[in-house]
Formats: sequence, C-alpha cells, structure tokens
Amino acid sequence: MPAICTEMELEQKYSIAYKGLKNGLHEEDFDVDGTLFKAYESKDIKDGRCKVHVAMQKSDSQLILNVGIDGEVTCECDRCLEDCTIPVHFDGTLTVYVSDPKGEYDGDSMWISPEEEDVNLMQYIYESIVLSLPYRRVHPDGECDPDMLARFTVATDDDIAQEAAADDAEAAETHGIGAENMEMLEALKNLMQNGKNRKE
Repeated sequence: MPAICTEMELEQKYSIAYKGLKNGLHEEDFDVDGTLFKAYESKDIKDGRCKVHVAMQKSDSQLILNVGIDGEVTCECDRCLEDCTIPVHFDGTLTVYVSDPKGEYDGDSMWISPEEEDVNLMQYIYESIVLSLPYRRVHPDGECDPDMLARFTVATDDDIAQEAAADDAEAAETHGIGAENMEMLEALKNLMQNGKNRKE
C-alpha cells in the first residue's frame, strides 16, 4: 500500500526546482504510484505504477519540457467489470512561460510567476496518463472472468420476443383471458399501432 501523502507533499513530489538552474538542458525523473490517482479521486484509474522522465530546456523567459511516461495502471474492465492492467505510454511537450500576468493552463502551455521557484507538474502528469488510456479498457481476449461474463450475456431479439410472449401468456392466465380473447386483443393492439403510425 502506498503511503498517504498530503496535497502539498504530492505537489512537491512532482515539482521541479528550476529557479537556481543555469540555462540549458536539465533532466528529472518521477515515480508515480496510486497516491496520485487517489488525490484526484479518479473514477477511471484505481491504482498504477509509472515512470516519468522530463527533459527540460531552460531559458530566461520559458521552460520547454519534453515529458515521457511509461508504466501501467489498474482500471475496471469494460467487458467483465473486474480489475485489469492497462499499459501507459505517453510523450508530450509542455511549454512553461515565466511571466506576469499569467495565462490559462490549457494542457500544452502553463504560466508561472517569476517569483515562483518550482514548476508543479502534478496536474500535467495526471492528465497525460488519463489521456493516454484507450477509449475501451478490457482484458486481452480470453482473460476476462468467465463467471462475470456469463452474468452480462446480451439477449437476442428472439430471447426478448420469447420472454414477452411468456409474460403475455402469464398475464392472460392470471386475469382469466382465453386464447381467443388474447388474439382479439393482439389484433386490436396492432390496429391501434397502425393507426398511430399513419397519423405520424
């Protein structure tokens, strides 16, 4: 179980102290664990282990960060609803502008005040992992829980028609409606439906 971190500790864990660095290339590495996903109360990711590598090009007015993320996360399988492991691979670039006034963070660009000493990458790393996930998250073929799959068998049109006919027969028996009357009711229902369709 990962240790419980406060939000401030997490922000420090995923921050780069850029202020005292010389202009040029600098590299940083981060380890991501389940505490990051718990902090964002993620509905998509239950747990995970990822390595983050950042190559940062520093100048006086901006930082250009090339970010690579590799690892895996635990999600709910869309097919059987059991936990499944999804690989994570992400490569992106974040431009950090050191200036006042600040602009709005948009996932590709970030602004920090010249007085700030750290660049906090917590949100960027979390969003990048979520965005890297496939739309459909499932086990590889043959690895889903067969008992769970059996509970989610999709009914065919024939299955639905047979169930409806059985319900009609049970209702007729319960209310004492004979077979002839059931046929008349069915014919009346069809007539009413046809009339409704013509009006539409």
